[in-house]
Amino acid sequence: QVQLVESGGGLVQPGGSLRLSCAASGTFLSIIVMAWYRQAPGKERELVARITSGGSTNYADSVKGRFTISRDNAKNTVYLQMNSLKPEDTAVYYCNVPLMPFGNFWGQGTQVTVSS
Repeated sequence: QVQLVESGGGLVQPGGSLRLSCAASGTFLSIIVMAWYRQAPGKERELVARITSGGSTNYADSVKGRFTISRDNAKNTVYLQMNSLKPEDTAVYYCNVPLMPFGNFWGQGTQVTVSS
Protein backbone atom coordinates (compact mmCIF):
# COMPACT_ATOMS: atom_id res chain seq x y z
CA GLN A 1 0.00 0.00 0.00
CA VAL A 2 1.46 3.32 -1.10
CA GLN A 3 0.89 6.20 1.27
CA LEU A 4 2.31 9.35 2.82
CA VAL A 5 2.54 9.70 6.60
CA GLU A 6 3.07 13.08 8.19
CA SER A 7 4.28 14.01 11.65
CA GLY A 8 5.52 16.98 13.62
CA GLY A 9 2.68 19.47 13.96
CA GLY A 10 1.58 21.06 17.20
CA LEU A 11 1.11 24.23 19.20
CA VAL A 12 3.93 26.75 19.35
CA GLN A 13 4.31 30.33 20.50
CA PRO A 14 5.01 33.13 18.03
CA GLY A 15 8.70 33.15 17.16
CA GLY A 16 9.02 29.45 17.82
CA SER A 17 9.99 26.58 15.56
CA LEU A 18 8.54 23.29 14.36
CA ARG A 19 9.76 20.60 12.01
CA LEU A 20 7.34 18.62 9.87
CA SER A 21 8.14 15.27 8.28
CA CYS A 22 6.43 13.32 5.54
CA ALA A 23 7.50 9.80 4.63
CA ALA A 24 6.40 7.87 1.57
CA SER A 25 5.96 4.14 2.10
CA GLY A 26 5.15 1.22 -0.15
CA THR A 27 6.51 0.19 -3.51
CA PHE A 28 6.79 2.78 -6.28
CA LEU A 29 9.17 3.66 -9.06
CA SER A 30 10.32 7.17 -8.34
CA ILE A 31 9.78 10.49 -6.62
CA ILE A 32 10.64 13.63 -8.52
CA VAL A 33 9.02 16.53 -6.73
CA MET A 34 7.98 16.78 -3.07
CA ALA A 35 5.98 19.69 -1.72
CA TRP A 36 4.22 21.14 1.30
CA TYR A 37 0.88 22.92 1.13
CA ARG A 38 -1.22 24.49 3.86
CA GLN A 39 -4.83 25.42 4.34
CA ALA A 40 -6.02 27.91 6.91
CA PRO A 41 -9.69 28.07 8.01
CA GLY A 42 -11.81 29.74 5.35
CA LYS A 43 -8.94 29.91 2.87
CA GLU A 44 -7.85 27.92 -0.14
CA ARG A 45 -5.01 25.44 0.03
CA GLU A 46 -1.75 27.13 -0.95
CA LEU A 47 1.72 25.97 -1.90
CA VAL A 48 4.28 26.60 0.84
CA ALA A 49 7.44 25.04 -0.60
CA ARG A 50 8.58 22.43 -3.08
CA ILE A 51 11.81 20.59 -3.79
CA THR A 52 12.94 18.59 -6.80
CA SER A 53 14.96 15.40 -6.82
CA GLY A 54 18.01 17.51 -7.66
CA GLY A 55 17.48 19.74 -4.65
CA SER A 56 16.09 22.84 -6.34
CA THR A 57 13.62 24.64 -4.10
CA ASN A 58 11.04 27.35 -4.28
CA TYR A 59 8.95 29.00 -1.57
CA ALA A 60 5.87 31.09 -1.12
CA ASP A 61 6.82 34.72 -0.54
CA SER A 62 5.19 34.63 2.88
CA VAL A 63 7.63 32.01 4.20
CA LYS A 64 10.87 32.90 2.44
CA GLY A 65 13.74 33.24 4.87
CA ARG A 66 11.81 31.48 7.65
CA PHE A 67 10.98 28.01 6.28
CA THR A 68 13.36 25.46 4.79
CA ILE A 69 12.32 22.43 2.78
CA SER A 70 14.67 19.46 2.51
CA ARG A 71 14.51 15.81 1.59
CA ASP A 72 16.23 12.52 2.29
CA ASN A 73 15.99 10.49 -0.90
CA ALA A 74 17.21 7.31 0.81
CA LYS A 75 14.31 7.54 3.26
CA ASN A 76 11.75 8.90 0.75
CA THR A 77 11.09 11.66 3.26
CA VAL A 78 10.54 15.39 2.94
CA TYR A 79 10.94 17.85 5.80
CA LEU A 80 9.76 21.38 6.48
CA GLN A 81 11.74 23.32 9.07
CA MET A 82 9.65 26.27 10.19
CA ASN A 83 11.33 29.04 12.15
CA SER A 84 10.15 32.44 13.39
CA LEU A 85 6.58 31.22 13.25
CA LYS A 86 3.78 33.75 13.12
CA PRO A 87 0.08 33.45 14.01
CA GLU A 88 -0.72 33.69 10.29
CA ASP A 89 1.19 30.44 9.75
CA THR A 90 -1.59 28.63 11.61
CA ALA A 91 -3.05 26.03 9.24
CA VAL A 92 -3.29 22.36 8.43
CA TYR A 93 -0.14 21.41 6.56
CA TYR A 94 -0.20 18.72 3.87
CA CYS A 95 2.62 17.07 2.00
CA ASN A 96 2.08 16.35 -1.66
CA VAL A 97 4.13 13.81 -3.58
CA PRO A 98 3.50 12.30 -7.01
CA LEU A 99 4.49 8.64 -6.68
CA MET A 100 5.21 7.08 -10.03
CA PRO A 101 3.43 5.33 -11.64
CA PHE A 102 0.44 5.65 -9.34
CA GLY A 103 -0.21 9.37 -9.36
CA ASN A 104 -0.53 12.25 -6.92
CA PHE A 105 -0.71 11.54 -3.19
CA TRP A 106 -1.53 13.74 -0.21
CA GLY A 107 -0.57 13.24 3.40
CA GLN A 108 -3.25 13.11 6.07
CA GLY A 109 -2.55 16.66 7.21
CA THR A 110 -1.02 17.94 10.42
CA GLN A 111 -2.24 20.92 12.44
CA VAL A 112 0.16 23.75 13.16
CA THR A 113 -1.10 26.36 15.59
CA VAL A 114 0.91 29.47 16.40
CA SER A 115 -0.50 31.23 19.42
CA SER A 116 0.55 32.75 22.73
